[in-house]
Amino acid sequence: MGRRPLSAWIEEQEWYARLKHENFRRAAVATAFASLPEVGAICLFGSVARPLETWVTRRGWEVLHNCKDVDLAVWVDHTDNLESLKKARIRALATLLADHSIGVAHHQVDVFLLEPGSNRYLGRLCGFGTCPKGKRECRVEGCGRSRLLKQHEDFVFYADALDEDKVVRLYVRP
Repeated sequence: MGRRPLSAWIEEQEWYARLKHENFRRAAVATAFASLPEVGAICLFGSVARPLETWVTRRGWEVLHNCKDVDLAVWVDHTDNLESLKKARIRALATLLADHSIGVAHHQVDVFLLEPGSNRYLGRLCGFGTCPKGKRECRVEGCGRSRLLKQHEDFVFYADALDEDKVVRLYVRP
């Protein structure tokens, strides 16, 4: 069995990168957070919010970037109802799969929670079923301070990630 030409491999990788990028964008739009009263705004940021870029592999091949997840910034008035956000994410992704055969796992949709007005980073929506789960990552200071509010050790949220030219606005409360 012979090896495929490099150009065929790159073409296949780029097709997959485009498909994944588009599916992640659809997953971001499909999230049903806007129906929750505590949600003030939602935007897509990170690699899925931008056009696909060409990267150079360690071997020097130029290929399209392969997005790993969806980054959503969600401004919330409070964090005492994160269970509803978690359920909305699961429902939206299940509907996306049922209606469009697009499978995106809940852990591939990172939900960054922010305070309205100040844009202060509060934490991320936890994917575990219980809080605290008792795992090593649950021992990070402040993790679970509000149920399902996850903190990451040594994580710094850079405010410029939300610059207007780096985001796609999905929802702003009227």
